[in-house]
Amino acid sequence: MDTESKLRLLSDASRYDLSCACGTKQSVDHRSRGANGTWLYPVSLPGGGASIMLKTLMSNACVNDCKYCPFRIGSDVQRCTISPDEMAAVFMDYVRTRGVFGIFLSSGVVGSPDNTMKLLNDTAKILRAKYAYRGYVHIKIIPGASFAAIEESLSLAKTVSLNIETPGQQRLARLSGKKNFQDDIIRPMKFIAQQTAKGNKFERVRQTTQFIVGASDETDAEIVRYTAGLYERLGLNRVYFSSYQRGAGDPAIPGEHREQPFKDAAFVREHRLYQTDFLLRKYDFSLSDIYFDESGGLSYDTDPKQLWANRHPEFFPVNINRSSESQLLRVPGIGPLGARRIVQTRSERKIARLEWLPIKGKRLETLRKYVVC
Repeated sequence: MDTESKLRLLSDASRYDLSCACGTKQSVDHRSRGANGTWLYPVSLPGGGASIMLKTLMSNACVNDCKYCPFRIGSDVQRCTISPDEMAAVFMDYVRTRGVFGIFLSSGVVGSPDNTMKLLNDTAKILRAKYAYRGYVHIKIIPGASFAAIEESLSLAKTVSLNIETPGQQRLARLSGKKNFQDDIIRPMKFIAQQTAKGNKFERVRQTTQFIVGASDETDAEIVRYTAGLYERLGLNRVYFSSYQRGAGDPAIPGEHREQPFKDAAFVREHRLYQTDFLLRKYDFSLSDIYFDESGGLSYDTDPKQLWANRHPEFFPVNINRSSESQLLRVPGIGPLGARRIVQTRSERKIARLEWLPIKGKRLETLRKYVVC
């Protein structure tokens, strides 16, 4: 196959891995095709604003047997691998002609984890050395990779991700007979956390991960508990959630035939997990502030912040002039930016009317139920 044909095949295959900060349905809907058949994904820039990222697999060949993946060993699909030189040249062409923000490098497992890491790392090395590229590189760490291979990735990338996939070995064992949860996933994630901790050699590098939601029979409560632990104990920068795409893998995997309460339930579930993640990361909520039903699920009908407010009427009304920023974040309709603006506004003058707030429309009407001046 020529380079263009490889890119068309491999870029299309990369859509199943969303841990490059494009894990919402809206973001996926807004991706666009590049000239060579590659997928360009919208990403938020660290300093604000947005740009686009080139995202592709180096290979869709894989020795793993993950039941949710259409490219697992034994699947009857067309396979190909692109060389590091080819990939680097194509990307630099995009940098020159399209103003691409960065590149996300991932791959199926070709032969062994370290052989695959060599494909990814060599591509990044060519970009850094041959083309003097100093921009954004995200490298997917392959489960089971050696610490030496991981350390080389840390020296080349600005973000690395190793997908946790499921909450625990019991759930992972239902999807793969080859991966060991502790040895192949948690152990290297801990190593990355140590290397990227403040004061260490690679403290500038971010670590992210991703859950495949609904592929196994895991509960939301299990995923949320693991998410909180990843932030608290390993200091991850971000956790992503990818709703399992039915029909992508083995139709007989656990969870595939569970009854869905309504048509888009899988995507609503993913959305609720993202809302919960934001509460943990941005709103000063703790694990005990998240409520689940008797089966361990997040509510389909009510977002987790509103559910907390419904269960804590004694907390309200909140005084808009005296409450802390953390208290303001508990109010439905107020986010981190809104809370900061309220604090700034009241430092200049007392807020005598809710209409003075930098909040309008339906959100302002919601606020009237929960705050006083």
